[in-house]
Amino acid sequence: MDQKFIRITEQPSLYDHLEQKTTAELLASINAEDRKVALAVASCLPQIELLVEALVERFPQGRLFYIGAGTSGRLGVLDASEIPPTYGMPHDKVIGIIAGGDGAIRRAVEGAEDDRAQAWLDLQAFDINVHDVVVGIAASGTTPYVLGGIEACRAKGILTAGITNNPGSPLALTADIGIACDVGPEFVTGSTRMKSGTSQKLILNMISTAYMIRIGRVEGHKMVHMQLTNEKLVGRGASYIEQALGIETEEALRLLKTYGSVARAVEAYRSKG
Repeated sequence: MDQKFIRITEQPSLYDHLEQKTTAELLASINAEDRKVALAVASCLPQIELLVEALVERFPQGRLFYIGAGTSGRLGVLDASEIPPTYGMPHDKVIGIIAGGDGAIRRAVEGAEDDRAQAWLDLQAFDINVHDVVVGIAASGTTPYVLGGIEACRAKGILTAGITNNPGSPLALTADIGIACDVGPEFVTGSTRMKSGTSQKLILNMISTAYMIRIGRVEGHKMVHMQLTNEKLVGRGASYIEQALGIETEEALRLLKTYGSVARAVEAYRSKG
C-alpha cells in the first residue's frame, strides 16, 4: 500500500465532546455534515458516467454485480433488490452480494469481510463472464473481500468499478473505474454508515437509475415497466395510462390488468387505433 495513503474515513471528527451536546445541537451538526455529501458526489460524476455508459454498452447480455461488506454490502443489495419492482427487470439482471451471505444483511458475520478469496467464489456461483460488470463498494477502500473480488475479475477480463470514500485507496487504484468520493471525516469518528454510506446510496441511485433510463425502462418521466404488486402501484399505473391515452379510469384499469404493464397496455391500445 502507498505510504502516503491516508484513510480519510478514519480521521477524527470535526466535532468533539458529543456526549455534552443537546439533541438540537447534535441534529444541527449532523445535518451540516450531511449537506457536504451531495457536493462530494458531484465531483465523481465523470467516473459515474463512464460506468453507466459501460453498462449500457453491455446490455442486454451483461449483468451488473455489486459486492461489499457491512453497510456497503447492504446498500448494494438494497439497490439491486429495488430494480425488479421499480423497472420490471429480471431479478438476475442486477445482483447484490454481501460478504457472509444474505444472513449478513441483518447480522454481521464475523471475519467475512477479511476473506480475500470468497468474493470470487460468490461471483462464480452466478457464472460470471466478460459481458458482466462488477462494482466493489468499500468506504475504506481496503476491504479484503472486495479487493480480492475486484482483482480476480480484472484478471479474468471482467470490467470493474470501485466505490470508495478514500481517494488513493487500493480499491480506487485497482478497479478499472475508480469512484472515490471524499466526504471528509465522519461525525462520529469512523462511523462510515453516516456520510460515507449516504454518498454510496446517492451514487448507487445514480448508477442504476441512469442505467434503467438509458435502456428504455422509463418513458417521459414515468416507471412504465414497474411491477403491479399493490393497490397503490395499480392506481399509479392506471393514472399513467389515462394521461398517455386520454381515456377513462375504468378503461385504463382494464387495459392494465389485461396487459400487465403500462408500457404494454399503451402499446397495445395504440396499435389497435
